[in-house]
Amino acid sequence: MPLLLLTNNLMAKNEFKNSKIAIIGAGAVGSTTAYVATLKNLAAEILLIDVNEKKEQGEVMDIDDTLCLVETGCVKCGSFKDAADADIIVITAGVPQKPGETRLDLVNKNKSILTSIFKQIGRLKNNTIVLIVANPVDILTYLAQKITKLPPGQVFGSGTTLDTARLKTDIGRKLKIDSHNVHGFVLGEHGDTEFVGWSTVTVGGISIKNLPEFNEKLALSLEEKVKKAAYEIINRKGATFYGIALVISDIIEAIIFNQHKILPVSARVHDWNGISDVCLGAPAIIGRSGVEKHWPVELSAHEKVLLKKSADNLKQYL
Repeated sequence: MPLLLLTNNLMAKNEFKNSKIAIIGAGAVGSTTAYVATLKNLAAEILLIDVNEKKEQGEVMDIDDTLCLVETGCVKCGSFKDAADADIIVITAGVPQKPGETRLDLVNKNKSILTSIFKQIGRLKNNTIVLIVANPVDILTYLAQKITKLPPGQVFGSGTTLDTARLKTDIGRKLKIDSHNVHGFVLGEHGDTEFVGWSTVTVGGISIKNLPEFNEKLALSLEEKVKKAAYEIINRKGATFYGIALVISDIIEAIIFNQHKILPVSARVHDWNGISDVCLGAPAIIGRSGVEKHWPVELSAHEKVLLKKSADNLKQYL
C-alpha cells in the first residue's frame, strides 16, 4: 500500500476511534439515524438521548443486540449531560409535522423544546459540531447558533440536503441515468419556498438545460414533486425518516472524516447571492470544523429573486 494512502487510512481510523455522536431524540428520525450510523460505522460511540427513557432504552437495546456484526464499538443510552463532550450533537427531537401542517407551523412548539435541550446539556466543548434536523430546520438552526454561542460554522442544519437527494433521484429516473451522475441543488428554505437552482444542475458534466429532454414542463413537474414529497409520505405513513436518516449519516461522515464535501446545508449566509444573516439551504463545504465556507455558485437573476423571497419568508420568523 502506498505510504500516503496508508497514512490517510490511519488518520481516518484514529478519528473514528475517538469519535462520539450524541443523537437527541429517540423518535422515528433519531432512532433510524442511530441505526444507520451504526451500520455505517461512523463513530466509536453513539448515544441516544430522549426524555422518554423507556423508548430510548428500547431503541438502544434493539440496535445493541447485533454490535457483533458491525465495527461500531458502543451504542448506549445517555442523559442530556452526557452529550456535553460529544464531537457531534444531532438534534432530531421535536414535535413532528402532521398532515396538513407546514414546517413553519412548528416554530413555537419546537423552539421551546430546543431551548430546553441546550439548557439541560449545559456547556459544550469548544469544537463540538451541532447538527439541527428538527423542523423548521432553518429557524431552529439560527436559534441554536444564538443559544450555544459556538462559531456559526459549527452549528448548522440539514437544510435542503434531502430535497436535493430527491431531485437527483427523480432526474436520474426521468433521464434513465444513474443519479450519482446528477449534480445540482435545491436551495432556500427547507419548506414551501424552496426552489431548484436549475443553473446549478448538471448531468454527466452537461448542463441539464442543454439536454434535449429538458423543458419548462419537465422542470415544473420535477420541482413540484420535490416540494410535495414530504407531504405525500406523511399522508401515507405519518412521518419521513429513512431518507433523512441517510442524509444525516452522509453529513456526519463528511464531518468525521473531514471530507470537504459540498452539501446544501442550512448555515448562516453572508452576502451569498445578495443574502445575509439568515440560515437557509445553500451549498457549503463540510469538514471536521463544520461549515468551512459557502460554495460561490452564481445564480441566475430569476433564481436570486426566488432566494430573496425564501430568505424574507424565514426572516419574518426570526
